[in-house]
Formats: sequence, structure tokens, C-alpha cells
Amino acid sequence: MAYENKNFSGDRNNDNRNNESLFSKRIKAGKRRTYFFDVRATRGNDYFITITESKKRFDDNGYDRHKMFLYKEDFNKFLTALTETIGYVKTDLMPDFDFDAYNHDQEAEEATVPSSEGSSDIISSSHEDGAGVDDWKI
Repeated sequence: MAYENKNFSGDRNNDNRNNESLFSKRIKAGKRRTYFFDVRATRGNDYFITITESKKRFDDNGYDRHKMFLYKEDFNKFLTALTETIGYVKTDLMPDFDFDAYNHDQEAEEATVPSSEGSSDIISSSHEDGAGVDDWKI
């Protein structure tokens, strides 16, 4: 699912600017892990991507989050290295494995539009920025 922040203002002097996500792609990976790919803006009219891994703690007491920042000058190098690494695993290490067998979970999630009830709990509790569902355009 992708979300666009509908409350984004063009005010470049806003100090909370790095906390606003202009676009977000969420990937659920199993029962306890979610990845977020967010596009954010700097004060200098520039954009960068944050990649966040959010894992639900086994004691059900919150989430552990790990964040990585990816800047525009590294987009092509990052994409090339990721594509090459995944290709190596798929073709050299596991050529007989059916990776497409796992596509159904993501396709089913993208095909369904979440209702306004319950979806705010998932987004606001899973995403570290604390933005509620009202801040996102679905």
C-alpha cells in the first residue's frame, strides 16, 4: 500500500519537516515485521528515502525499529547493489526455489482497501512518526 501525506505544506521553514512523510510504502513481512519506505523532504528542497524495519517485540510491549537513510546521490548505486544481490540469491544460490509463491500475501494486501476503522491503529502504532490515519491519503 502506498500513502501520500495530504497535510504536507509547502512551507520550507517548518522545523518539523523531516518528520513528515510525503509518500510511504508499507510491506508487511510475516506476523511481527513491517518495512516502511518513506520519501521525506529536507529544508533545502531536497528529498531522501528512509527505510524502516519495525518488529513487534515478543513480549508484545511495543516495537523495535531500525532506520536507514538513503540520499539521492546513492539511489542508483543502492538499487544496482540490491538488484545484483537479490539476483545472485535467486539464480546462483536458489535457482529452483519458487520465489513467486510468496507474492500472494502482498497482492492480497494491495487489492484490499483498508476500512477507516482499525487501519488507524495499524498505521499509527506501527509507524514511528506517530502520524494517524487522518494524516494519510489512502
